Amino acid sequence: MTDTDQSSADQPPKDLIGFLHFYLVTKAPFQLPDAAKEAIVQYGPWVTIVLLVLTLPLLLALLGIGAIFSPFGGVSAAAGFGIVAIGTLVEVGLTIAALPGLFARKIGGWTLIFYARVVSFVTSILALSLASGIVFGLISFYILFQVRPSYK
Repeated sequence: MTDTDQSSADQPPKDLIGFLHFYLVTKAPFQLPDAAKEAIVQYGPWVTIVLLVLTLPLLLALLGIGAIFSPFGGVSAAAGFGIVAIGTLVEVGLTIAALPGLFARKIGGWTLIFYARVVSFVTSILALSLASGIVFGLISFYILFQVRPSYK
């Protein structure tokens, strides 16, 4: 192996999934135990369904209240609420679309849930929830990439 081969092997890939895999799996200081990964893959879709059912009434109420009060909040408040509402709806839609693939342990389901997490992260950043967006984004991406080999 030459020096250029060695240095290119230590470099992260240029695509987003390869980049995150490099830092959250290959270079991660610790790996999740196999039993934890299996539990996440086995019970994660069920937990997701429960969370979707619990948040649906809150989401619908938030959208209704936001629509009622948006004329009184000014342009910047309405625009900020619109970004969060659209981002949340896209995230929920992607999550629902991912469920059949997650139950079947298909990489397509994993990819959809990955995109849902990306939308959630971007929405948090655009809504100026920087700290929580970064912390929860890193945690969710770490878990997602740790269990990725379980999906075919």
